[in-house]
Amino acid sequence: MGDRFAECLPHILHHEGGWADHPKDPGGATMRGITLAVFREWTGKQSTKAELKAISDETVAAIYRKNYWFPSHCDKLPAGVDLIVFDLAVNSGPGRARKFLQEAVGAEPDGVIGAKTLAAVAALPPREVILRLRNRRERFYRGLATFATFGKGWMRRLSEVAVAADRMTK
Repeated sequence: MGDRFAECLPHILHHEGGWADHPKDPGGATMRGITLAVFREWTGKQSTKAELKAISDETVAAIYRKNYWFPSHCDKLPAGVDLIVFDLAVNSGPGRARKFLQEAVGAEPDGVIGAKTLAAVAALPPREVILRLRNRRERFYRGLATFATFGKGWMRRLSEVAVAADRMTK
């Protein structure tokens, strides 16, 4: 365990890609996975799409660490589990990531990661937690109204992240 943010971030950025502004994406305009709304909150002003497109690598990393890595307690999770939870937090929000992790380990899914949840995570092999999270995410994605539009990409991302997370457990 420990802070493996620098090792996990490239996996996230690989899947988040560059600029996107798909009309069916409820997140709206994004650059490297950072939505315009998140960027505006970060900058504290009504930043433009052009400003979002010009976001620096340092700002991207800082936003991911502050808004997704730490709120999902990834720094307290075993290698591999940290990656799949981080990816889920980025893709579906830290609250959902915390609850799905709790469901996966049999803890109360209240969204609060504390000693009980961390003990439940530690009681299972990391590969089992990763498999359970992978399966839970797939069920979630398949239930979304936008699955027909984005499902193929989500399934590819999920598969690749699960494989990378599994490799990290070795």
